[in-house]
This record gives sequence, structure tokens and C-alpha cells, in this order.
Amino acid sequence: MKGKEKLLEELLSSIKSHSHYSQDDAHLEVDGNKILASATVPGLIMDLDETENGIEGEIRLKAGTVIEKPVHLCFGMIPENGVQKINLNVVLEEDSKVNFLTHCTFPNAIELEHIMNSEVHVGRNASYTYFEKHTHSNSGGIKVIPKTRILLEEHAHFKTEFELIKGRVGFMDVDYRAECHDNSILDMIARISGRKDDIIKIHESGWLRGRHSRGVLASSIALRDDAKAEVFSELIADGDFAQGHVDCKEIIQDRGVARAVPIVQVNNPKAHVTHEAAIGSVDSKQLDTLMSRGVSEDDAVDMIIKGMLRRT
Repeated sequence: MKGKEKLLEELLSSIKSHSHYSQDDAHLEVDGNKILASATVPGLIMDLDETENGIEGEIRLKAGTVIEKPVHLCFGMIPENGVQKINLNVVLEEDSKVNFLTHCTFPNAIELEHIMNSEVHVGRNASYTYFEKHTHSNSGGIKVIPKTRILLEEHAHFKTEFELIKGRVGFMDVDYRAECHDNSILDMIARISGRKDDIIKIHESGWLRGRHSRGVLASSIALRDDAKAEVFSELIADGDFAQGHVDCKEIIQDRGVARAVPIVQVNNPKAHVTHEAAIGSVDSKQLDTLMSRGVSEDDAVDMIIKGMLRRT
């Protein structure tokens, strides 16, 4: 069994290409079920316990606390096999603001499960931004199953971005559902690239319950080889002057299979929700342009897909 220092060194090494922060910044680093390191700042409380297969507890931001620098959360597993379960209750009290940068790293996965269950409560006039970037091995031997329930109070803002474009997806089943009250804003964005026999399932929904609540559900999925994806995106508008948009873009190559199911339900004549879904192959004009400049077909496809999945 490797020591704590060695595990920490390997975990941090595996994310250093996209994670830069000082050990003095607020952060949490977890390998499997071990909390390797953590630090907080005034107003941020992390009350967490190690369990048999992961960690559980609460992260709370006290009322009026504004954290200017990102809070880094690092979840990973160095071993090839195992299960990691993360159970978190996240609470932002009123008038608080935080930006979480989360790095989920599984560089050696052969038969791993990463299960995340979380409840997020964003208080009145609070702002929560959560960028989750996954880095997997190329074996495809991992199951990623995140489930999140979100409650947005008046004038709250919640934005989440999920990105997995490095390594194989394996099997992924994402389930995010949000309830939005008066003047709240919901943004859910996913960018995922699947290869070989990867399976991608996304179920995301937003209930625009309050007056002037707004929501956007956007996903960009690229599939190659025999990868499959199903994206179920739903916005329900009940509040006066609620507004929303669902946008799903999927590129398929080879024998990839994609299914997009945008659902919009408007229960109030003063509300307005739109949707757009597009499934197709790589744009032939872009492909011809790149190949005419000496780029191989495979490299040209990679460039076009990376452009679509690039974080904006």
C-alpha cells in the first residue's frame, strides 16, 4: 500500500495539466475514500467524513461570504479497481458566492465506479458555479454515475459545466434536476466525447417554477466508433415570464448512435421556452477545407470535434 504522500503526489501529478492552485487556497483532495488534503477560508465550512468507499458530509458557505478565488475539489482513484462514493450536501446561504473547479481523475481505471450523490441548496441572491472536468484512462473500464438535486431560491444563480473529452468515457449516467424560484437563473452545460463502445446517458431537467426564472440546458456530444449516447433534456415553465432554452448538438462518426429527446412544457401563457436538437456527421465543408491544407482525415475530424467541445 502506498503512503499518503505518494498517493497525493500521483493524484496531483495526474491533474497538474489543468489544475493550478496554491495549497493556501481553499481545496479538497480525495483519493478513493481517503481525504489527502484540505483547506478552507473564512466563511467556508467543509464538514466531511471518510466512509468505507468514499466520503460524505456537508460543504457550507456562510451568508454574505464571497470567495474571489476558485475552490478546487479533486476526486480521483489511482488504483485500477474499486468504488468511490461521494455523498455531499452543499449549502450556499444568502448573498454568498463561490466558484468550484472540480477535477475527477482516474488515470489507471480498469474496473472502477465513481458514484456522486449531491443535494445543492443555493440561497437567496447567492451564486454557485461548478466546473467539473473528468480525465479517464483509455481502457473504458469505468462507470460514472452522478446524481444531483438543486434548489434555487429567489435571485439565485446556479451554473454547472461537465466536461469529459480526455480518455474513454466508459459508462456514464448523469442525472441533474433543478427547481428554480423567482428571478433565479439555471445553466447546465455538458461536453462529452465518446469512443469505441462508450455509453453516455444524460437526464437533465429544470422546473422554472418562479416568476422571471430562467434556464438553459445545453449539451454537445461527439461519438466515434461504436459509442452510443442518449440525452434527455426537459424544461417545465410554470412561473409568470419564465424563459428557457434546450440545445442539444451531437456529432456521430463511424457506427456511433445518438438519441436526443428535448422536452419543453409550458403551463403558463406568460412563459416562453424554446428548443433545438441537431444530430449529424462532421461538417463536410470544414473537413474538405482542413484536408486541402494537408491535414489527414482523422486529424481533421479530431480538430472539428475538439472545436465543438471547446470550453467557451
